[in-house]
Amino acid sequence: MSSKTSQNHKKHAPKNILCGVITLSDTKSKEYENGENNDISGQYLVEKLNEKNTVNSYKIIPDNKILLVNTINDMIAKNIDIIFTTGGTGIGSRDITIETLENIFEKKIVGFGELFRLKTYEELGAISILSRATAGVYKKTVILALPGSPNAVKLGLSLVIDELGHLTKHLKE
Repeated sequence: MSSKTSQNHKKHAPKNILCGVITLSDTKSKEYENGENNDISGQYLVEKLNEKNTVNSYKIIPDNKILLVNTINDMIAKNIDIIFTTGGTGIGSRDITIETLENIFEKKIVGFGELFRLKTYEELGAISILSRATAGVYKKTVILALPGSPNAVKLGLSLVIDELGHLTKHLKE
C-alpha cells in the first residue's frame, strides 16, 4: 500500500546516499590488524550499498563503547547520511552496540527493530526474541544496528535498502 504522499516523498528523495559501515568484533578487528579481512557481513553491506549508493567509510573495530562513538562521529564529520553497524548486538558481556547507541540516539526508529524481529520470527521462530536490532537518529544521521551474522545482515538491509533516500530526505528537513 503506497500513498501519493509517500510516492511524492520518494520522488524528491536524494538518489545517492552516503553510507558508512562499522563492524564491531574483537576477533575480526584483530584479524584485520594482521592483514586479513574475514568480515563477511561488513563486506556484504559495502557491496550491496555501493550498488545504489556510495559507501564513503568502512571500519572494523573491537567491541568498545568509546571507539564506537568516536567512529560514528568521524563518519558524521564526513557527511555520511546513514550508518550501518553489524555485530555486538547479542547478550554477551562484550556486546555493547545497543547500549552505546541507545545512549546517543536523539530519536529511536522502533519500527525497524520490530519489523526485523517479525521477519526473523517468520524464518527462525521464537529464537527471534534474542535479536536486539535497532535504529535511531543521531546528529541528523540514521544509524541501523544489525546483528553480525550474514543472514541477519541480508535480512536487515533488505528491509531498508529501498527507503534510504526517503529516510535521508526526512532527516534533512
